[in-house]
Amino acid sequence: MSGMIPLAIPDVGEAEARNLNACIAENMVSSIGRFVSQLEQDIARTSGATGGVATSAGTTGLHAALHALGVRHGDLVICPSFTFIASANAISQCGATPWLIDIDDDWLMDLDQLEAMLTEDTRRGDDGLLHRATGRRVAAIMPIYTLGNVPDMDRLGRIAGGYGLPVVADAAAALGATRDGAPIGPMADLSVISLNGNKIITAGGGGVVIGMSDALLGRVRHLTSTARVSADYSHDEAAFNYRMTNIQAAVGCAQMERLEGFLNRKATLRQRYAEAFAPLKGQSPFPLMPGGSAWFSGMLFDKDATPVLGDVVTQLRERGVEARTFWKPVHLQPPYAGAPAGDLTRTTSIWDRILTLPCSSTLSSADQERVIAAVLDVLGR
Repeated sequence: MSGMIPLAIPDVGEAEARNLNACIAENMVSSIGRFVSQLEQDIARTSGATGGVATSAGTTGLHAALHALGVRHGDLVICPSFTFIASANAISQCGATPWLIDIDDDWLMDLDQLEAMLTEDTRRGDDGLLHRATGRRVAAIMPIYTLGNVPDMDRLGRIAGGYGLPVVADAAAALGATRDGAPIGPMADLSVISLNGNKIITAGGGGVVIGMSDALLGRVRHLTSTARVSADYSHDEAAFNYRMTNIQAAVGCAQMERLEGFLNRKATLRQRYAEAFAPLKGQSPFPLMPGGSAWFSGMLFDKDATPVLGDVVTQLRERGVEARTFWKPVHLQPPYAGAPAGDLTRTTSIWDRILTLPCSSTLSSADQERVIAAVLDVLGR
């Protein structure tokens, strides 16, 4: 065995080093520099958006986007429970609370349930749309582009528009993704892409808020740069320092040059796993919709065939393979135990039946075969 095969790590090299050296040579290493604006433009263009605002993290981007759209203390924001906790945390950081909703068979927001919840559980009030049970204002909808798959945003947009609700998409892993051939930029009022180390591309961290409204993006930029209005340290509101550094952006710009290759490699890795494990009964590959980014690969075990995942993870590690379970739903996390929620049957059913497997774009064919052999050995036992 030649060492542990990691789950998902960055793929960096000469292009990233070139840009980092340029930052040092130009003495532009903080939040001002040409790479920041270039990264914003590159990601916006790739996503079909008119502009972008780089942020210090995907989570800070979500927080700023929600704040820019008027989410305030005491509000509710509709969000799937099946997501990384950062989605809910961004809502909480606005002083709001997630109103948790279930997922469909593609692990995306259940739009049938969304329509039912809005029809049955809300009413119009002087302050907007109100949640009947609590009287709290419903301020926005946050779909999650799970695994880089994109929901039916045309339908979601019609639903949201009918109730006057803005849409902030958590598109963390959906850079380069499409839906019905269309890019994601125009699909929500604002969308937020993550550049964390395990995402499609990385800047070592950070995120980019994209959208179609110059005014709205300007509002996000103002909020993320301490609401500064002049060089004499005048600020017009309490805001945030959520800026990305030029060093981070330099890495991201180099990564963007390789985006197509990363996406192709992710798809190839997923396809090889699906083929190799097809003979295994009681499991299926992660959902992949046309245009999805295939961010993570792994398997969903059938309900009546689920092994003890902790044991599987341990045994794979013993064979040099880093595998993990996946997101623990928001409604099972202590900070959100009291959050209002719809029927979460699917979320509750699948979350502890998911096994993620190594899927770095750097993963060689030989190492993927090692992973496959280890999985077949463990599950065969």
